[in-house]
Amino acid sequence: MRNSQKSKIEKLGVAMIVSGPSGTGKSTVCNELKKLVPELGFSISCTTRTLRSGEENGREYYFISKDEFNAKIANNMFIEWAEVHGHFYGTLRSEVIDKVLEGEDVLLDIDVQGAMQIKKYAESDEILAKCLELVFIGPPSFEELELRLRTRATETEDAILLRLKNAKSELELWQEYGYLIINNELDKAVEEMKAVLDVMHKSAKRLTQSGFFV
Repeated sequence: MRNSQKSKIEKLGVAMIVSGPSGTGKSTVCNELKKLVPELGFSISCTTRTLRSGEENGREYYFISKDEFNAKIANNMFIEWAEVHGHFYGTLRSEVIDKVLEGEDVLLDIDVQGAMQIKKYAESDEILAKCLELVFIGPPSFEELELRLRTRATETEDAILLRLKNAKSELELWQEYGYLIINNELDKAVEEMKAVLDVMHKSAKRLTQSGFFV
């Protein structure tokens, strides 16, 4: 007679990467999603820039030296890294893998280039490949994206033009992602993000128990 007691379902957490061009509001969407899902984890990156007033090591970033950063690169400890304005930034594999192995979901707010690095890295990392999900946040139109950047009134014309140039190449990569959300209305975009996360939880690829049905 078969044991009627249900087996415990063991499942890896979701590593959800959210990216999109500057001006799409991806960081705002991510912050609002975290309010809806407070148990959602967040990956803390490493940086070689100096700690600023009000920041705390291990909270905003792990602040490390360039030598330490280079040593982590050499030891393949980053799933993505880049140099930005003379400083290095990187996402530690342990920040993602340690959490998903405990069944915790992790949100990564990362630019398009970083997302593509992680997608490439996952090709040779079985655990990351199982838990990785990519969401692209897009604008309703390129004209709306430009309007948002200009409405900020925080950057020079040259800086805006550079962001628009980068946005054009980044928008071409939306098909590299598993999910696309158009941020036309913030509340709706956040609701769609929550719905996407719920769908991700139904994925069978992260199940770790091979004998679930027997």
